[in-house]
Amino acid sequence: METRGPTEPPHGPAPSLWPLGFAIGVTVALVGLVIGSWSAVAVGVVLLLAFGFVWLRDVALGVGARPAVEPGLDEPVVVEDDEDGHRYPRAKFLEATTLGLGGVITGLVTVPIVGMAVGDPFVQDLKGDIDIGPIEDFPEGEFVIATFISDPEEGVVSRRTAYVRYNGEKDGLPSFTIVSNRCVHLGCPVQVNGLVLEENRKDVEVAEGATPVSITPTTAASGFGCPCHGGQYDTEGNVTAGPPVRALDRYRFAVRNGRVVLQKRFSVGSVEGAGADAVMTAYDLVSPSVHVDGPEALFYPFEAP
Repeated sequence: METRGPTEPPHGPAPSLWPLGFAIGVTVALVGLVIGSWSAVAVGVVLLLAFGFVWLRDVALGVGARPAVEPGLDEPVVVEDDEDGHRYPRAKFLEATTLGLGGVITGLVTVPIVGMAVGDPFVQDLKGDIDIGPIEDFPEGEFVIATFISDPEEGVVSRRTAYVRYNGEKDGLPSFTIVSNRCVHLGCPVQVNGLVLEENRKDVEVAEGATPVSITPTTAASGFGCPCHGGQYDTEGNVTAGPPVRALDRYRFAVRNGRVVLQKRFSVGSVEGAGADAVMTAYDLVSPSVHVDGPEALFYPFEAP
């Protein structure tokens, strides 16, 4: 049995700022994932966990609570309880249901965003070495555009482009400059600032079952440019204008039986010198807009796997 005053007002949870803090935490975490900053993700996760905990605690403590009957009210009305001796207010049931549905909807919206953010397409690397043809196909001092499939299982959606220049020999070994066409601002494809000889494009003869490769010669290349946001690079990939934060990524390579083989891609801060005499520091491959050296790199302690 319980008593309830005839004029008992409806009640609900007290106003709270915890949901706002929880929403801010979710936003910070998602923004961190999008820009590739795991320090921001960590801050967001801490915020959403902290505010989520106190929010759920307040909700849990409020479930089943009944307002006290204020003095001076008329005699309380006797109300029969249910069989188990507990009454669950309808308002609390609706509140819990709303929160649950909101959580489900948030999950449905968030999961695809998180998946796309963590699975950054710009840091996907080769699934294996790529044979791009014999050395004779690469004239010394001129860039050649090599187009290939980075992952045969994914097909044409994994098509990639590299700019390849033969620098001649260095200490008796062939030297190549091989830069990625992905702008390090936001990942747009950069283009050669020069004449592209499309009429001379050809498919490379590769081993049976190997990924298809085509090469296109260029001439008088003076660097590379991004048509999206105006980023400009010199022939070594160093930034000369626009918003990019570092030099273009490069590919490691090997020469096997007189053929050029692309290997893993890596990031660089800047390049000193040119051609076979170029000097740089190789870093693990990172997303566009991420600094790899200098004081700015301190703001990017982690990188998406």
